[in-house]
Amino acid sequence: MSIVGINASFLRKQNTGIGQVTVNFLKKLTEFPNNKDVEFILYLEEDVEIDLPDGFSKKVFLPIYKRDDLIRKIWWEKFLLPKKIKKDKCDVLLSLYQSTTVMHPNSETRHIMVVHDIIPKLFPHYLNNWRKKLYQKFVERAIYNVEKVIAVSHRTEKDLIAHLGIAPEKITVSYIDVDEIYKKEISLEDEKLILQKYKLEGGYIYSGGGLEVRKNVEGTLRAYKLLHQSYGNASWLPKLVISGKLMPGLAPLVTDAAQLIQALNLSDHVILLDYVPQEDLPVLYKNASVFVYPSLYEGFGLPVLEAMNQGTPVITSKTSSLPEVGVDSVLYCNPESVDDLAMVMKNILTNNHLKESLSLKGLERAKHFSWERFVTKIMHIIN
Repeated sequence: MSIVGINASFLRKQNTGIGQVTVNFLKKLTEFPNNKDVEFILYLEEDVEIDLPDGFSKKVFLPIYKRDDLIRKIWWEKFLLPKKIKKDKCDVLLSLYQSTTVMHPNSETRHIMVVHDIIPKLFPHYLNNWRKKLYQKFVERAIYNVEKVIAVSHRTEKDLIAHLGIAPEKITVSYIDVDEIYKKEISLEDEKLILQKYKLEGGYIYSGGGLEVRKNVEGTLRAYKLLHQSYGNASWLPKLVISGKLMPGLAPLVTDAAQLIQALNLSDHVILLDYVPQEDLPVLYKNASVFVYPSLYEGFGLPVLEAMNQGTPVITSKTSSLPEVGVDSVLYCNPESVDDLAMVMKNILTNNHLKESLSLKGLERAKHFSWERFVTKIMHIIN
């Protein structure tokens, strides 16, 4: 009987991308038929309700310092977790995200780590205080010390090799998938209720996925402004709907969308929704005429795949990992060029045939992603 410890800390943050990966990985893992000879222990910072079959258990612990910040995170990942792993005599530690955990050099525990991206390394403005810099330094050291890295895209694989000097043979690429909520049929009644909840009518342009500056909501708004200046209230130019938690206090890392909409004189044409819970997002995607996501950088880009699963045509960036996700089933723009984004938006909004074609291609492309394949590949490495 082998013992596999899993850092499942992000179960407490299921509205984040890593939280979604953690939830869906564990759901699929508990269904796996070949786990009879393995005991799994989930290590958590906070207790979370989750159905666990025989062979699975969870351990919840925190340092004396309880505040949920980077100091606690380092304390938990770097010091407490390795002690628990050693005490429980785990044969393998699986970290489901890039963390600061380093096993002792003499430890017999193999350490496998899923790395989603190294964005703070590529965009140093994210490291705007000493705690973030320290955390990033520890993360890079931990990635360097693990036995095997699972990168969620070839872009992340290339970044690990180029910027952290990780040996290529140490990295395996395995694509993640979206939450199963995006794959389910939505009833007309549910659609109607959610559209009413947000006072929306179908056919809008949708921009979601968060308001981090890197997500380039500013580019979307400025491109939309260009279309309004050139075409006024043309029948093919619907309202723009933007969702994302409004945190103007976190500027310059987060776009103050409300202020920008006002500055661009778009208050009559843009609907700002603030944070939208995941259970409502499939309807928002499905009822959009197009999903616009000109992100400057993504380690994977879950929102693009979420939209594709709903058959929504997508415009995204021809940079980072996004062409790996969309391949030939989406339209691409230069995220640095507002003119280019406006032109691509006009092309799709004025061409119903193109919209229908991208919708079908997106649905087909979405079938290439699977939690089962993701879990199978990780279990193959563990075994």
